[in-house]
Amino acid sequence: MVARHLIEADPASAVSVTELAHALTHSSGAIGAALERLVNRGEAERVGVRPRRYRATPSTVEAAEAGPRSPRRPRTRGVSPAPGSGGRAGGSSVPPGAVLRPSGQPYFPRELAGMPDVEALRRLREADVPVLLYGPPGTGKTSLLEAAYPDLITVAGDGDTTVGDLVGEYTQREDRSYEFVHGPLVTAMREGRALLIDDATLISPSVLAVLYPAMDGRREIRVKAHKGEMVTAAPGFFPIAGHNPGVHGAVLSEALASRFSVQIRVTSDYDLAAHLGVNPVAVRVARHLAKRQESGEVGWAPQLRELLGFQRVADALGAEVAFANLVGTAPEEDQEQVAVVVATAIGTKTVAPLSLGARLPLPPGTLVAPPPTSKGARTSTTPTPGSPRRS
Repeated sequence: MVARHLIEADPASAVSVTELAHALTHSSGAIGAALERLVNRGEAERVGVRPRRYRATPSTVEAAEAGPRSPRRPRTRGVSPAPGSGGRAGGSSVPPGAVLRPSGQPYFPRELAGMPDVEALRRLREADVPVLLYGPPGTGKTSLLEAAYPDLITVAGDGDTTVGDLVGEYTQREDRSYEFVHGPLVTAMREGRALLIDDATLISPSVLAVLYPAMDGRREIRVKAHKGEMVTAAPGFFPIAGHNPGVHGAVLSEALASRFSVQIRVTSDYDLAAHLGVNPVAVRVARHLAKRQESGEVGWAPQLRELLGFQRVADALGAEVAFANLVGTAPEEDQEQVAVVVATAIGTKTVAPLSLGARLPLPPGTLVAPPPTSKGARTSTTPTPGSPRRS
């Protein structure tokens, strides 16, 4: 649907998330997520930052012709479907024990409070107990929440996030008049949906404070920018925050922490990485670095996301190249220690980050253009065999 709208839009003037949200009558969070998926697949182009604007590419036509995907929400053993999801038992396309996310990708539950994590999170929602998930990037926090809450709206937080990004802002119509387009916080409140503020600890506390009245007994907010409009949360509205402690600038304030009664640490599931076919030596390296990271000996360890990326590189270019790339993936200050661990694991003396080597020799008979000369300088050209001589 988003791809079709991009194709129909004027290619000379890219469209913003809020403009698309208004045109398609969907939340800006959902529209923004769809646009970023198109960009990641090369089926759309991002041409702006504030505001983010997008336009079609030649590949957008293929995405539009593919049509909408109908998400399947299966019931798996020990995991009940999300409230109102209408889930049913998955067919052969769903791996045993997995929960299918709205994107169609499987999620494999882990134990939490003596039950599958998906079930535990759904119970917390029913009890209206806000949740904060914290851990390094790439450990699967978002995947878990998408599996637990198929109605999830996600807001990607950063230092530039404004109140308008959460509650909404005025946008210009085609006739140059302005209208107010409500943001993801208002949409989630009115529709009774789960709302993830990802990287919440990167957002300014003064901006994040707009969320707090919706989380206490009032369960309402005032949209000052829209005539002081009052918005009351419908049943089912459920705020979640994501926090990456190791990210520069991330600060978990007391005000934020006190409003999330349950705080769950999320680490990489290395058993899952092995189950998904990641090179066992790479998994062993990741486990070893994770232990050293916990003791403070090293500041970085590959998470599930890096391991899955490792395997894709290994499948394309070989394990040796993938290990070199893994070393280069580490922060510069940790690369030396990571290289030692990798070299020991694979039985070599050293492992250097992946880099370009010497220039390959040119095939015989290849002509090389002469270097450019200054204006007026005389040049002589050596003729090739069979060509007339010129001065």
